[in-house]
Amino acid sequence: MTIGEYLVSAYDTFRAQPVRTVLTLVSIAIGIVAIVGAGSAATALEHALTSEIVASGSYTFLIQRTPSIITSGEQWRRYMRRRPISFSQGIEYKRRMEGTGALVSLYSVTSAMTIRSGERHTDPDVTLVGSDENFFALRNYRFALGRPLVADDIAHGRMVAVIGNDVRTDLFPGGENPLGREIQIRNQRFTIVGVLEPKGGIFGQSQDNMVIVPIPVFVRTYAEEWMYSVSIFVRASSQAALEELFDESIGVMRNIRGLRPEQENDFEIEMLASLADQLGTFLRFVGLFGAFCGAIALLAAGVGIMNIMLISVKERTREIGVRKALGATVRSILWQFLIEAVVLSQVGALGGIAVGSLLGALLSRVAGVEFVIPFGWAVGSIAACTLVGVSFGAYPAWRAAKLSPIEALRYE
Repeated sequence: MTIGEYLVSAYDTFRAQPVRTVLTLVSIAIGIVAIVGAGSAATALEHALTSEIVASGSYTFLIQRTPSIITSGEQWRRYMRRRPISFSQGIEYKRRMEGTGALVSLYSVTSAMTIRSGERHTDPDVTLVGSDENFFALRNYRFALGRPLVADDIAHGRMVAVIGNDVRTDLFPGGENPLGREIQIRNQRFTIVGVLEPKGGIFGQSQDNMVIVPIPVFVRTYAEEWMYSVSIFVRASSQAALEELFDESIGVMRNIRGLRPEQENDFEIEMLASLADQLGTFLRFVGLFGAFCGAIALLAAGVGIMNIMLISVKERTREIGVRKALGATVRSILWQFLIEAVVLSQVGALGGIAVGSLLGALLSRVAGVEFVIPFGWAVGSIAACTLVGVSFGAYPAWRAAKLSPIEALRYE
C-alpha cells in the first residue's frame, strides 16, 4: 500500500467509529491546549518584558528600599522594617553622581488617587508619580502633546503635571485640548503641561492611567509616611561603565545612609537586565509547568489511542485475515495501524494548537502584551503527539500484524 492508501484507510476507520474518535481527539487536544496556551502566554510576557528592558536601556539599574520581586509576606515585613530612602538622600546621591556621565532620576509612587477637572473625575485608581526631569528619558516616554517636566519645574516645585492617555480620556473627552487646563489632586491644583502617548497595558495593568508631578511637590503633599521611599533609576553612559558605576553606587549609598563596615546594605540595588532574567526564568517555569500538565493529559490520551486501536484490531480481524490471505505482509499491516495511530494523534494536535494559540492570544490581550506566535511550542507539540501515536499505537499494530490468517478468517 502507498502512503495515500494508508491515509484513506485511516480516514475510513475513524469515520466508522465517530464517537470514540472524537473523544480521543478531544483528550489529545486538551493536552496540547495546555502546552501551547501556557507556552505562548509565557513567551509573549517574556517578549514584552525584554522589549521594556531594551527600551529603558540594557545598562540600567535601580536603587530601592525593597527588592522588586518579593516572594513571601515574611520577606515583605522584613524589608519594610528598613529605613526609607529619603528625598534628601536621593538628592545627595544624584549630586555625587555628577561628572560620571550617568543619567539619574528620582521618583516615588502612590496609587488609588482620584483626579478631578471641573465636574469630571476619574475612578480612584490613578497612579500618581513624583519624578524629576530625567524620568521621561529613562522610561522611554513619548509625548502626544506638550512637554515633559523640566529642571526649573523641579527646582521651584511648580504646580504642573503631565498626564497619561487614560486620564486625558476620562477628564477631557471628545478631543478637548488639556494643555493649560487645571486638574485637582486632593486639595492641590496643577496645570497640565504635557500628555503622554499611549503605551497600553502590561501584565494586566495600564501604563496610561497615571499623573506625573514634580517630586518635591509629591514628597511635600502626597508621600504617605508609613510607606514613602524614593527610588533611584540610574543609566550608565555605556555598557563598559556599568559595572564600575554599579559598584561605586553601593559605596555611595552606604556612605549616605551612614552604614558601618560590618552592617549589611539596608537598600536594594538591582540590574534591570538581571531583574528581567529573574522574571524570564519564572515565566519559563510557568510555561514548563503548563507543558508538564499537558504531558500528563497526553499520556491519558495515549491510553485512549491504544484503546481505540485495540478495538479497531478486534473489529477488523476478518479484514486482516483476508488481506494476509491475499498476500499482505506483516510489515504492511504493521505500518497500516501505526499510521492510523499517528494520524489520529496529529489531527488532535492540530486542533489543540489552534485552540491553544487562540487561548494564548486571549491571555496576552488580557495581560496587555503583544502576542507572539508559538512556533517552538507548536513544533514540540507535533513531535510529542507523533511520539505518543507511535508509542501507544505500536502494541495494537503488532497484535494486528501477528494475527494468524487462518484464525483471523475464522473469527466471527
